[in-house]
Amino acid sequence: MNLAALALLVSSFMAGSSYPGVAVAITRGDEVVAVQGFGHDSAGAPITGHTKMAIASVSKSFTALAVRQLADAGKIDLDRPVFDSRVTPRQLLAHKSGISDRTLPEKSLTQPNSPAEAVDRAREALRSAEPDGQFRYTNTNYHLAARLVEIASGESFDAYLAKHVFQPLGMTETVAIDVTPRDLPADFRRGYGYAYGISVPLNEPDRFVAGSDGVVTTAADMAKWLAAQPSLAPRDGMGWQQDSQGQLRHSGIWFTATAGQLLTKSGYGIAVMSTSGVTLGNEGTYALENGIADVLDGETPPEPSSYRLPIDLVLAALTLLSIGLCVRALRRPRRFPRAWQVLRFVPLGVLLALPTLLGLLYGGGRDITFFQLAHYSLPLVVWLGVSSVMNISVAVVRWRR
Repeated sequence: MNLAALALLVSSFMAGSSYPGVAVAITRGDEVVAVQGFGHDSAGAPITGHTKMAIASVSKSFTALAVRQLADAGKIDLDRPVFDSRVTPRQLLAHKSGISDRTLPEKSLTQPNSPAEAVDRAREALRSAEPDGQFRYTNTNYHLAARLVEIASGESFDAYLAKHVFQPLGMTETVAIDVTPRDLPADFRRGYGYAYGISVPLNEPDRFVAGSDGVVTTAADMAKWLAAQPSLAPRDGMGWQQDSQGQLRHSGIWFTATAGQLLTKSGYGIAVMSTSGVTLGNEGTYALENGIADVLDGETPPEPSSYRLPIDLVLAALTLLSIGLCVRALRRPRRFPRAWQVLRFVPLGVLLALPTLLGLLYGGGRDITFFQLAHYSLPLVVWLGVSSVMNISVAVVRWRR
């Protein structure tokens, strides 16, 4: 393996994408090939193979393993409906339960504190869910799967993972939590948000993450996890997803962290974790995982590229343009038909509808709150907010005149 080429690729990706810290684990078969950290955390300490980092929705593969363990033990029937619904555990794990962020907006609703409370919150959605074989990604499916583990095992979900998954694999630095940021380990350093070319340390918003995206681990432990996959990784779509090349993988995004894991056709396992959250123009470590796979296979990876900064600069320019146009309109009032003045309320309407619009047009129907939206793209919120205030001011002044 060419470690120099790997280091150059990761460093180039970090520089182009404004990632302050990245950790990488690589295996081949059941052997660990490399564990390495790059950059620093939000406290300024170097990222190492033992730095605790969030893997976000990569956690779902751990939940799926727990369910399959209990199914193998005869304690869960993967094809028997659960929670007084028509939904089966297999459908939950494959995101084919009929539940979606549209039927249960899991981020906008009051956050539960435990898998049991998550089931209570989902009762109505479960009763009306009609599994139709369609893939609809939502964290709710895995919140419910975590509760299945508790019911079948008689243990809390986090304790079950610790005893039956982490400990057997020697993952001594790994924990599972229920709620962010409340339950994060004391030695976990918060990740970063991003705006206008600047990475800023932020706390992860208050979210329920048990079963869906609550595993906190290290690159060293992820290497142990990947090394175990030749005997563990499912081919049934539960907890992993197949990409266009038939490779098994899963990505993960927090608002303050991103991660991904990949099993290549050539036998490599790759895990990448970063301290930079999902933003407009940055959807995670997918491209870096592919680039590392190319290096491992002796191929030349594409030059790393990112649209984070260009997008934010465009939004900054639009913000300044909106201010300039509105100031000019206030200084040089003109009379327009009243119907035209209504258009000045369009930015406000777009701002109010933005969480829904973003979910429908960009996130595949995913749910997001205004507070989380500011984490995702502060420049977008600022542009629409400033434009709304300025345009309403112009409309009011002209109405009074």
